Amino acid sequence: MDKAQIPLPTFTILLLVVVSISLIHGSEGSIGVNYGTVANNLPPPTHVAHFLLESTIINRVRLFDADPKMIRAFAHTGIAVTVTVPNDQIPYLTKLNFAEQWLKNNIQPYTPATNIVRILVGNEILSTASKLLIASLIPAMQTLHTALVGASLDRRIQVSTPHSLGILSSSSPPSSGKFHQGYDIHVLKPLLSFLRATKSPFLINPYPFFGCSPETLDYALFRPNSGVFDENTKIVYTNMLDGQLDAVFSAMKLLGFDDVEIVIAETGWPSKGDSSQVGVDSQSAADYNMNLMRHVTSGNGTPLMPNRTFETYIFALFNEDLKQGPTCERNFGLFHPNMTPVYDVGILRSTARSSIPTSNPTPKVETPQRAPEGKRWCVPKTGADIEALQRNIDYVCGMGFNCEAIQEGGSCFLPNTVRAHAAYAMNVYYQAMGRHDYACDFIQTGAVTDLDPSYGKCKY
Repeated sequence: MDKAQIPLPTFTILLLVVVSISLIHGSEGSIGVNYGTVANNLPPPTHVAHFLLESTIINRVRLFDADPKMIRAFAHTGIAVTVTVPNDQIPYLTKLNFAEQWLKNNIQPYTPATNIVRILVGNEILSTASKLLIASLIPAMQTLHTALVGASLDRRIQVSTPHSLGILSSSSPPSSGKFHQGYDIHVLKPLLSFLRATKSPFLINPYPFFGCSPETLDYALFRPNSGVFDENTKIVYTNMLDGQLDAVFSAMKLLGFDDVEIVIAETGWPSKGDSSQVGVDSQSAADYNMNLMRHVTSGNGTPLMPNRTFETYIFALFNEDLKQGPTCERNFGLFHPNMTPVYDVGILRSTARSSIPTSNPTPKVETPQRAPEGKRWCVPKTGADIEALQRNIDYVCGMGFNCEAIQEGGSCFLPNTVRAHAAYAMNVYYQAMGRHDYACDFIQTGAVTDLDPSYGKCKY
């Protein structure tokens, strides 16, 4: 059918759907969390997924393996999920039949119900110094991508691998950043070529915590400080994260790949540590993570990468009591295993409880304030089908109602889930139509409430 023959509202809706699909990978600036499980006291994955969706602004999760129970737990939540191929499987993944079987076992049964957006091949492989793993890394990534193409999943799922800052031989000043000789030409250049060709990001794990001293603690925590001067660019850096990111960018630019997107795959700060460590307390952890979220989503970018936002994954979701090493390794969590916050970092939605009984790990929601007499809102019914809620968004926004708040950068964009966006869009329509019950029906997917669903700067 010719475009001119399509009724205007229908065409508008179709256009919005096309635009929304084209933005699937344009997720810069969104906040994710690393969901580690090296513990013996964590709640069931289904409880965790529900908690993240209903009670936090987190809209992306990185898993450290491909556990089917965890992947299945995020089905129909809209939360973007990254899964990981364990290091020891990388050599096998270089064979196409193994890669195809790995996809059939670990990915294809769960997509698209679970929004799997990225597969990471190993973790910090160059830091392992394993010749076998390093030699297998790029062939494994290429083969996995070939398998994704064969399964028609390459447009939905990216392939990448995270790196520690140990890949840099020089990082200070940031403009002098360069990769280790040998790795730069033989590993990182072909890896970056693959990422560019597949429109996938370069993942880095910057940790100002491990790079700071008593003298640079404020610099690491984004607190007021005198800054660090880069004599080459005449730029004064006001926080360590910017310096670390720009050092990576400088190294990439040296190889000719400054156009490849950078994603922060891991960063965080412990709330406890050993007496010999600096800044190991809840206030420092809260300062770092709160300032981190504000900074990476501000659009300011870094001195060498201005006007950018960064997809960022905080390490970690939970304190993990079985991790080896110093005390800090077991205390990077934003939440205790019973899902109470270790400290307030602004991730909980305003309706979420600050205390959840240990005896029941299922997340509960605090009763919001009752509205003034006569004030009511329209929200999705519990368990409403995600596809139906997406149609509600398309319908309302396609009719010309103001949906700017749920567009990227808007006050209600986070959490970036279909359910959260549908709640806002459905309520816009309901309010505009005079708050009649029938205006909240949406083919039996809507429900009227007198509990204000507003949170933070998002006002309904």
